[in-house]
Amino acid sequence: MENGQSDEISEEAGTQISDANTYRYTWEPGTKVLVPRDQKHDDSPDIDDLTNSLRFSPNEGRIWFENDRMALLHLSTLGSMRQSLIDKLGEKQTRGLLTRMGYAGGVKDAAIARKLRPNSSFRDAFLVGPQLHNLHGMVSVQPIRLEGDTETGQFYGEWIWTWCCDAESHLEIIGPSEKPVCWMQLGYATGYTSAFVGGRVIYREVECHAQGDPHCRIIGKNIEGWEPEEIQEELQALQPEEFANRPMIWKRDGVKDASTIIEGSKAMVDVVGASQGFVSTCHMLQKVAKTSATVLFLGETGVGKGVFARTLHQISDRADHPFISLNCAAIPEELIEAELFGVEKGAYTDASQSRPGRFERANGGTLFLDEVGTLTLTAQVKLLRALQEREVERVGGTSTIKVDVRIIAATNIDLSEAVKAGTFREDLLFRLNVFPISIPPLRERREDIPLLMDYFLHQYAQNHGRKVNGFTELALDALYQYDYPGNIRELENLLERAIILVEDENPIDVGHLFVDEDILDSVLLKLDPTGLLHRRQNGEVGNSLLEEVIKTQTPFDDIEQGLISEAVKRSGGNIAKAARMLGLKRSQVAYKVKLGNEN
Repeated sequence: MENGQSDEISEEAGTQISDANTYRYTWEPGTKVLVPRDQKHDDSPDIDDLTNSLRFSPNEGRIWFENDRMALLHLSTLGSMRQSLIDKLGEKQTRGLLTRMGYAGGVKDAAIARKLRPNSSFRDAFLVGPQLHNLHGMVSVQPIRLEGDTETGQFYGEWIWTWCCDAESHLEIIGPSEKPVCWMQLGYATGYTSAFVGGRVIYREVECHAQGDPHCRIIGKNIEGWEPEEIQEELQALQPEEFANRPMIWKRDGVKDASTIIEGSKAMVDVVGASQGFVSTCHMLQKVAKTSATVLFLGETGVGKGVFARTLHQISDRADHPFISLNCAAIPEELIEAELFGVEKGAYTDASQSRPGRFERANGGTLFLDEVGTLTLTAQVKLLRALQEREVERVGGTSTIKVDVRIIAATNIDLSEAVKAGTFREDLLFRLNVFPISIPPLRERREDIPLLMDYFLHQYAQNHGRKVNGFTELALDALYQYDYPGNIRELENLLERAIILVEDENPIDVGHLFVDEDILDSVLLKLDPTGLLHRRQNGEVGNSLLEEVIKTQTPFDDIEQGLISEAVKRSGGNIAKAARMLGLKRSQVAYKVKLGNEN
């Protein structure tokens, strides 16, 4: 232990806390063991709901947890993989790769936690993650301190890890380390907590068995709670490339973004994500950035093609030159040639002066042609000539102008199908399709949602001068379940609208996000214990429940009081949360609880 850390833990952990959203153990420095606060029993939730979700099919060679396929691996295999990665990529790159792998797994398990214990207290529902960590065989997790609430967005967690597979495999294959090495499990904790809380939480490993400590110990808290230099390595490990995931720290000591933390970072557009699709896109951008090759972004509307295009320009050798964009779908057919190539004075009635086109303005830099698939065949011919000859001629002009422009194009349609339909020229497709990058829709990269939520929440709260605490559990469920036909742009709009609608110092609820009743109804689909989707219509109660009430002739007052008592119990004594469970106002539930106590 360093600097008497065990004594500090013991003093903090011994504090009397009655809030059901907290969980604390006491630390006994002399024996180096943890005992529950009451020193009688561990009051962690039973894990039967987790073990019942684990299924084996030995004859078929398959293992499942919920709907996810699992696999058993030798610890030595993980150690060999770690050694090979370090030899091939170096320690820094290996740490980043394993951290992001763990992060993605943590985000997925956070969704499982909300489904398995939807009506539990924050503490009991959150402990699904550590218990899953145990069940997966990755590490034995013992909580020292857990304090958090989705509605305030605040979190603090401290955990002891024993038998951590990262540390054990590192020791077995590589040997002792001078630094903490539990990279994948640290990534899991960060991803799980960030997704569960609905805000950016960063964990640090402050003790590690691989560096000689008796066990591993991690501390996690909101990113604003850390000093920038404390979490520099943790933040960098979450970056697939230097330009991605530049974490934001708002309104703290004048620090606006991670460009002041990460040495050599440029002031640039933020691209945020953690999914495999996002990571692959970032790697492709890094590969093509230092070339002048034409890049074609493919993907649905709203996936971020424009943001990636600007990022590609900013990390290229042309970053000091102009980035000019043109939305081809927004320009009338008769003006597209003038917009692209410029116009000479007097070329047509309204041409009162000469002006350069987008190609000339982008000279030395990048020209981004968005929605290129909407160009008319006539415009396509002229664009093809400009790309082939690297020169343009203004409308009404008599001379050609040489241009040095890197072309980035984007489309949400299948250009190969457009060629077959005769609406897009095949030779132009060949010119544009030099380096295609396909960006998956948001519904296929849900691991990005927690980071995007946190990014947009802070951005628009700052832009609109609002102070928003966090999200209700129902809002978090809805945001993770929704399919986002409008992709990232739709998520951004949902959060901006919610920030405008919600009152200061209050959490965002599902009603702030979805104002369309049809959409609101669809996102409130829930999974029943068998895994089937169902919904409860407004005012609709199950027939079996009605029959049971009528059959037993239970007094209505008893039913009402029983429901309220159970809701208060499941919410850990949180009256506001109990009210939301029952669809009532807080004042109604508070009155009923007071009435029940008096009786």
